[in-house]
Amino acid sequence: MVMTQRLLCAVLAGVVGFCSPASAQTVPQRDQPVIERPLTAEDTREELRLILQKYPRSVGEVLRRDPSLLVRADYTAPYPDLVAFLAQHPEVARNVEYYFEGYGDWGRQLDPSFEALGALLAGLAVTFVLILFSGVLIWLVRAFIQHRRWLKASQVQADVHMKLMERMHTNEELIAYIQSPAGRRFLEAAPVTPQADGPSFSAPVGSIIWSLMAGVVLTIVGFGFRYAGGTIADDAKEAFQVVGIIILSLGIGFIFASLMAYMLSARLGLFPQRAVESQPQSNA
Repeated sequence: MVMTQRLLCAVLAGVVGFCSPASAQTVPQRDQPVIERPLTAEDTREELRLILQKYPRSVGEVLRRDPSLLVRADYTAPYPDLVAFLAQHPEVARNVEYYFEGYGDWGRQLDPSFEALGALLAGLAVTFVLILFSGVLIWLVRAFIQHRRWLKASQVQADVHMKLMERMHTNEELIAYIQSPAGRRFLEAAPVTPQADGPSFSAPVGSIIWSLMAGVVLTIVGFGFRYAGGTIADDAKEAFQVVGIIILSLGIGFIFASLMAYMLSARLGLFPQRAVESQPQSNA
């Protein structure tokens, strides 16, 4: 009886011990294998770019321009990281154009402000060429129209001369007409010269006026560019400032030149003299 009880207790203790969580054996978990992605050519180029950032940009430019320097220890000695990278990736020396992409420009990259200035000056140059071309075209059209008018007026004048000559039957009538004031003015009259549509200015008045007008216009445009440059916050600000200063200087130069021309012309007596009407003197 005692033996049976002991056997039952042992069986129950074993069952309880097996079901308890404390006595449960933990199964060791195996680490998942890490699958590494093979490096591509683009990854290698990016790593090379990061290494070249440690050195002056001229290093990458020189190596792309002359790939033979990649295997010269005397040139690559000051760049140990680059030497170690090239030793691990010999394919770089076989395809320099690809791995050194972006280092093909010989010399430093232009500053964005200089690029904006160049674009602005190019736009101004194109605008100036278009205005000049339009001005030349308009001048040619006006010259052609004035030439046609001159031809027509000359033909009319020649016809009038011929008709008057035909009406003179004798030499006495012709001589009497020529000696008359009307006939003398008519015969001595020169062919009609083409005149511009607007009022003409004699030199140097015309040159002074046009110079002064150009100076005023350029000065206003220069101030406009200066004001526009103050309202811009990107890289084009300095470009507008520089162009404004150049145009403003041109405008002030034109104004100063017109003033100097006026003073010299007045001193030399080059201005046309106006006819002074004589006023009747009153007898005292």
